Amino acid sequence: MDPAQFTSTQFGTVEREPGKKWAFHYFRPAPIPRTLELAPRTVQLLSQADAAVGQLQGLAQVIQDPELLVGPYLRREAVASSRIEGTQASLSDLLQAEAAEGERPSEDVAEVERYLAATRHGYQAIRTLPITQRLLKEIHAILLEGVRGEEKLPGELRRSPVWIGATHDNPDTAIFVPPLPDEVPAALADWEAFVNTPGDLPTLVRCGLMHYQFETIHPFLDGNGRIGRLLINLMLAEEGRLDHPLLYLSGFFESHRSEYYYRLQKVREEGQIQEWLQFFLQAVKEQATDANRRSRHLIAIRERYLAEAAGTRSSLPALARSLFTNPFVTVRQVARLTGLSNQGARNLIHNAAERGWLSEVGVLGRGGRTYWVAQDVFNVIDAPMAYLAESAERSAAGFDQLTRIEPR
Repeated sequence: MDPAQFTSTQFGTVEREPGKKWAFHYFRPAPIPRTLELAPRTVQLLSQADAAVGQLQGLAQVIQDPELLVGPYLRREAVASSRIEGTQASLSDLLQAEAAEGERPSEDVAEVERYLAATRHGYQAIRTLPITQRLLKEIHAILLEGVRGEEKLPGELRRSPVWIGATHDNPDTAIFVPPLPDEVPAALADWEAFVNTPGDLPTLVRCGLMHYQFETIHPFLDGNGRIGRLLINLMLAEEGRLDHPLLYLSGFFESHRSEYYYRLQKVREEGQIQEWLQFFLQAVKEQATDANRRSRHLIAIRERYLAEAAGTRSSLPALARSLFTNPFVTVRQVARLTGLSNQGARNLIHNAAERGWLSEVGVLGRGGRTYWVAQDVFNVIDAPMAYLAESAERSAAGFDQLTRIEPR
């Protein structure tokens, strides 16, 4: 890490311990600021992001079944957050693996499934407990259970240094070296106090600061990025801003990956907190707006399916509802869901296909099962973000300066 790049001490200082085993430069983060004067542009984006989140919260409160949206949105977030860290599973890979019921998934899909399990545990826990180091460790242990990285102290704070940069880097050549292991507990204690003391800063600004500081502390050997992004939704839920995990920010971070890393690093090097917060609030605004738009499309499709199924005496309504949890189905899965025999489930699927709900995908995976997909539902869930064209422009403007983060 080049200490000459760090020209501001507002958010931390570059340190070195001569003669010690780890005698290299590293970054010691300052306590998170409890007050912050916001620039006009930051205030403007905060207002827009607040409004978009408020609309998303309002939508979740007026529809009868928020789980209609939670399942697809959680999966979008899990896939995008895992892809930022190099996992290659797609949304369709994940959904097909879930529909297979019992088949061992690929390593990439298994990592995404662990992210989903960690998220669900986090939401269950914060109903009765605050966001603490204990919760962080529980989530981390679930995230790494049985997948790549499980040898990297699941559920435990790191006991060795890490650095961020390219695969061939060392502490001297890396872009960034987080605090030494002995300094992590104190830094996390300040982080925990900040998270659980609302103060005067708006919730979305506090979420942006929380995420920045967590990534800077880098408390675990692996999984820091995924945990840090998961925490944004947990904090919004804990503070009553978004009761259900409907904000999939990792989609924005993935499509603006270079700028995401760049903005975090520039806070450390030059104290550019306003620029980071503006990027973060833009992400919140764009993703909440996108989630609102998708929600309305999904609700319209469900209402159409349920209206068509209302006059039947079959299990068609149950099938219709299940397609919004996972638009991929198999005969075995539908039989379990409805209690029908395999032939009855097959007849029900063909009924739905004749109505245009389902189309046959074919035989997929190692199990040799035939899959059907509710294409209308999947198209809404998997559609690209409206801002992806802008993402290409921003990359061309010079935000490809940082390589993918890899802790060492």
